[in-house]
Amino acid sequence: MAKIKITQVKSQIGSDWRQKATLVALGIKKLNRPVIHEVTPQIMGMVAKLHHLVIVEEV
Repeated sequence: MAKIKITQVKSQIGSDWRQKATLVALGIKKLNRPVIHEVTPQIMGMVAKLHHLVIVEEV
């Protein structure tokens, strides 16, 4: 299965509590620290909710 690298590039300050909880669920702790996940519908849905805060790259 394919993998993606998710990197937070914008601060979560001012974001909705749901978006902050989604960042925690993805395992993102700090800016510019990438996490790697397998591509699933659940992960892609979370990324879609955070499209303005993160960058997604294929690994």
